[in-house]
Amino acid sequence: MSVTAHADALLEVEGLTVAFRGARAARAVDGVGLAIAPGETFALLGESGCGKSMTALAIARLLPEAAGVAGGRVRLGGDDLLALPEAKMRAVRGGRIGMIFQEPATSLNPVMSIGAQIGEALALHRGLKGTAARAEATRLMEAVGIPAAGSRLDDYPFQFSGGMKQRVMIAMALAGEPELLIADEPTTALDVTIQAQVLDVLAQLQARRGMAMLLITHDLGVVARMAHRVGLLYAGELIESGAREAFFAAPLHPYAQRLFAALPDGAVRGRMLAALPGGVPALDGALPGCRFAARCPKAFARCREEAPGWQAVDGRAVRCHLYEGGGEVLVRQRLTVVEEEAAAAAVAPAAPVLEVRDLAVHFPVKKGLLRRTAGWVRAVDGVHLALAPGRTLALVGESGCGKTTVGRAILQLTPVTSGAVWFDGKPLALTERAAVLEMRRAVQMVFQDPFASLNPRLCIGDILEEGMVSLGVGGEASTRRGIVDGLLERIGLTGAMRWRYPHEFSGGQRQRIAIARALAVSPRVIICDEPTSALDVSVQAQLLNLMCELQRERGLAYLFITHNLAVVRYMADDVAVMYLGRIIEQGPASRLLTAPAHPYTRMLLAAVPRVDAVEGAKAGERANVATEPPSPLAPPAGCHFHPRCPLADAACRECYPEAREMTVGHTVRCFKAA
Repeated sequence: MSVTAHADALLEVEGLTVAFRGARAARAVDGVGLAIAPGETFALLGESGCGKSMTALAIARLLPEAAGVAGGRVRLGGDDLLALPEAKMRAVRGGRIGMIFQEPATSLNPVMSIGAQIGEALALHRGLKGTAARAEATRLMEAVGIPAAGSRLDDYPFQFSGGMKQRVMIAMALAGEPELLIADEPTTALDVTIQAQVLDVLAQLQARRGMAMLLITHDLGVVARMAHRVGLLYAGELIESGAREAFFAAPLHPYAQRLFAALPDGAVRGRMLAALPGGVPALDGALPGCRFAARCPKAFARCREEAPGWQAVDGRAVRCHLYEGGGEVLVRQRLTVVEEEAAAAAVAPAAPVLEVRDLAVHFPVKKGLLRRTAGWVRAVDGVHLALAPGRTLALVGESGCGKTTVGRAILQLTPVTSGAVWFDGKPLALTERAAVLEMRRAVQMVFQDPFASLNPRLCIGDILEEGMVSLGVGGEASTRRGIVDGLLERIGLTGAMRWRYPHEFSGGQRQRIAIARALAVSPRVIICDEPTSALDVSVQAQLLNLMCELQRERGLAYLFITHNLAVVRYMADDVAVMYLGRIIEQGPASRLLTAPAHPYTRMLLAAVPRVDAVEGAKAGERANVATEPPSPLAPPAGCHFHPRCPLADAACRECYPEAREMTVGHTVRCFKAA
């Protein structure tokens, strides 16, 4: 059967195949077909390496030099894009097809103003120049929700936040008034409030202009909120396609079912997530059977020998032998690898192994020829946290609130302005090198970007040993090698891989290597800075399972810095919510996430796209998400949140609220909390 049949389709892709050239040619995309109508959003879903981005690049004919279209057709409004000469295709890109790339920071030219970059698209595709182009650029910036748009046209990309850069990319993509918008992971690594803003902007502009949208993502929550129809990719093949509601109610393919089972949530807290074993198969060899067979719990002999064809099930299409001859529709289940009942009674936490009291980190702002201090950025302003053995404290908040600075300040990677760090009940002399080194043996950090934190010139064996040598642990070289080999086995790699370099591993493997490096010196506390922010669902589940296992085995204390509230529900024992350098609400996760007291915490929870609520949060619940947080250089008087708070009154604008206890262990800084 054809999965591209769709009435009045604007974009039609049939049998699209993308192959890499070389001695071992790989088919990154193999026979993909899809169709999108005007005003419709088609979500292309799948884990990293499955071919999502390659499909989008092939449609826009932006493939890298080493790759090419080996077969298939791509039609836009009846025009065969693959047959157009490059001169005509340049008018299609940016004109009829707009594209939002995954990483706005690398997609925007750092030496050109924002107005000049939008002006390029306006001149090329609409012939606008000078005053007319500037007026249209201002209108586009206003349309995507950038305040004071006219005055910001002369600013450069570094002067915009991550969420604002993404909205600038949307404005540029819309400059040519496209019929089709391709959005490649438009919200990856954005915090929940910025993500909500970007998704709202896209939905509003699509409704206003009637655009077709190809949304590429691995985030099931984003798909639930945005998509009309869903296509699931695996190893270059489309394996399931259908309406969003039906897909979320009862996914058909075993791969789709395992993706849902791998989602972290409070409902499966205390249990191992159903992480997919193994990985996506290499695409440079023969794949005679079902490409998912090696990882499928329902596979049988035929699956490994014969590739399945398309089957029609309740108006959807699925590529699976289980549905041949009208096989029974499988209902989505919340699978778990290990059933572990949570303790019936709460266990009193042990004394803190690490505590910070009134921690402050202020950065000077220098101006003028003599570089005099003109002000201070209060990145962290009086934070108190306590980490107990065997427990996880999640530190959450929007980008720029100071979360990462707290983690770095604890390890003295960022100088502390004031405050104290207590270790095992004793204050540390942070000015003494010996005391700091002693703490660093017990406290390690896993950084957000593992590729940037791993030395590309060292093999991973040397990377893992480097900290041991520096801190004088692990004994002789032969003993250290044994420890490293054991760690590699523990994180799902092999000792033989110690000679490989960071670029030879996937993103999920690199993050596990970063965790192994932290474990090499036998720490008691690990500070995890957004360790899952850019990982797909299946790799995230593997990493979270590993972290939970290690915590149970070693009694580790985790400070988990994240904006992923689903992960917080699954991992955290306690939660601290941070806003403009201060903790505004803190307490047990079971209480804070179900009955948040602060309006900001409620705003964060309302902004999360929910898989179990296909329509997403109502517009009214997200109304106050659309405003930008104030600058930490000039925070508002009174409660810092009052300019965005629907409950604020005169008292909120004049005085900063003191912390008060709502229930045992649950504190909040808010006059209106009840």
